[in-house]
Amino acid sequence: MHFITLEHDTDFEGWRKAARALVLNDVSPSDVTWRTPGQMPELFAPVAATSLPEVPHATFSVSAKFVELAQSAILHRDIARFAILYRLLSRLRSHHDLLAVATDPDVLLVAAMARAVHRDQHKMQAFVRFREIGRERKSRYVAWYEPEHHIVEATAPFFARRFADMAWSILTPDICAHWEGHVVAFTPGISKAAAPSEDRLEETWLRYYASIFNPARLKVKAMQTEMPKKYWRNLPEASLIKPLITGAGRATSAMIAEAATDPHKSQKRPEPSVKHKHVAGDLEALREAASDCRACPLWKDATQTVFGEGLQTARVVLVGEQPGDKEDLAGKPFVGPAGQMLDRALKEAGIDRATVYVTNAVKHFKFVPRGKIRLHQKPNTSEIRACRPWYERELAAIKPDLVVAMGATAAQSVFGKITPINKTRGRLIDLEDGTRALVTVHPSYLLRLPDAEARALEYQRFVGDLRIAADLMKKSARAA
Repeated sequence: MHFITLEHDTDFEGWRKAARALVLNDVSPSDVTWRTPGQMPELFAPVAATSLPEVPHATFSVSAKFVELAQSAILHRDIARFAILYRLLSRLRSHHDLLAVATDPDVLLVAAMARAVHRDQHKMQAFVRFREIGRERKSRYVAWYEPEHHIVEATAPFFARRFADMAWSILTPDICAHWEGHVVAFTPGISKAAAPSEDRLEETWLRYYASIFNPARLKVKAMQTEMPKKYWRNLPEASLIKPLITGAGRATSAMIAEAATDPHKSQKRPEPSVKHKHVAGDLEALREAASDCRACPLWKDATQTVFGEGLQTARVVLVGEQPGDKEDLAGKPFVGPAGQMLDRALKEAGIDRATVYVTNAVKHFKFVPRGKIRLHQKPNTSEIRACRPWYERELAAIKPDLVVAMGATAAQSVFGKITPINKTRGRLIDLEDGTRALVTVHPSYLLRLPDAEARALEYQRFVGDLRIAADLMKKSARAA
């Protein structure tokens, strides 16, 4: 009898290594007991795991389909999953097309496990609700979630890609995932009592959820199919669901009884407010005037205008895309994770941030709400054009030697047209007014790179681009 102890609940590599050695030695599935460190050993099982048999020189390969299926199924919580997978693997040795037999009991069982895992991952992506802890630079978003299977490590990269510009933690009873903008880290699971219960936006989110609830389109069975009741206990909006369902009939009747409203009349779009104001070439006057800007619809949802910041005598102007969530709340550019990345790179390049002027091509935060989180959306061409007069006035007031365009949106604003980053990056370009421009990537691009090696390489390239600006600043200082 072979007793195999894997390192942890999702140790696919350990299972694969052991399974290969066992199957090549013709060890029957009934002669193998699989367990993980957290499992109690069987009554007559040895305390220590038995050593694996020598791997003979024979070869044995399986299809990529089986490997993919096993990688998913091994995340299932069924304690028999390792044994079931080994049984299927041993049968594949003599029946290479076994996975194509849809009625085979082992194939059905493993496929069902994989589907359950994928469904659980989808539910985690949909039902995780972050709560904000702290404010501004010290803020962190923390969520509590109770997965049905061992999916946290496999699903965490999804949240790293989606929420790359914020620090977050997902706490679960099994394992906790943490993101600081570079790599996902994992710590042991905790109890629900350690998770936050509410935050300052809780009431706002509940009001928003209630306002978008449409009783006329309510289908309770369909809703419960997509959002089973077992997930409700961890959703802030769960307290509203039952009352909203109960009152749906009355609300629908009231909607029907109300008189029909007249259709919206088309209105002429107002001219950008900057054309109606005389604005002096002083940054403070510009900032005050921009606070009332209505040149595009973005002002309606944003908290405030986020104008540029820095000295009017700055020799270098750094231009980003638009304010993010942190910047929108603070009213200052580059104070979130991307700003921290920029500060670090400037320091390595030999530039004091206090000596440069930092601004954005678009001055209002463009986003789409996803639960309580506001997801960044890229500004379109009309929004960039509407905001460009503010950038032009900033440039006229400062008269810098160099403008650094960070990202495609910034480059479009600086050059007045869509400009490819890779073709223009890292070299000085003369503008029509005599100012020189330098194109590089946006710091948030570095945060979104999933591969650590690629991220390190791109970061050094970014620092190298900023060193070009540092050299120009030194030359300007000597010339003065």
